[in-house]
Amino acid sequence: MDRGQNSGGLMSSAGLVRYFDSEDSNAIKIDPKTVIATGVMIGVLVQLLTFVA
Repeated sequence: MDRGQNSGGLMSSAGLVRYFDSEDSNAIKIDPKTVIATGVMIGVLVQLLTFVA
């Protein structure tokens, strides 16, 4: 590979890393366990409604 040639690699993802590392103080913060529990509850509700209908 030529020394002057950019191979991409980490340089192409540097902007994404910088974007995801910054946290907005106004952002909604939800515990991951809450998201999983809500998904499970919705799944159970759908299964119950399918069984009843």
